[in-house]
Amino acid sequence: MTTALLRLEGAALCLAALAGYWLSGANWWLFAILILAPDLSMLGYLKGPRVGAYAYNCFHVTLWPLALLVGGYVAGSALCVSIGLIWLAHIGIDRALGYGLKLPTDFRDTHLGRIGRG
Repeated sequence: MTTALLRLEGAALCLAALAGYWLSGANWWLFAILILAPDLSMLGYLKGPRVGAYAYNCFHVTLWPLALLVGGYVAGSALCVSIGLIWLAHIGIDRALGYGLKLPTDFRDTHLGRIGRG
């Protein structure tokens, strides 16, 4: 039940970010180019599961893109607002699909449970 609610929350975050992006009138090419950019943090797993989890989690918490979004709005930077919304959409999609924040034990161990079989 809790996992289902967290996944639903992720879907809602994604939909809200997409709606905000659409309302902002930002370029969808930028969205297409950057939507998977946070996943580059998985390269941290080349140094092992502890470093990988830390790197992945740094780029998959809502705090940073939300700060970028708000800061961009206050500063009048449409680019920062766009990047913040794209980043939030990415995180929302991940959560909706069951890809949670990583535990330092293994890439498949997340706060939403284990990914995949076995």
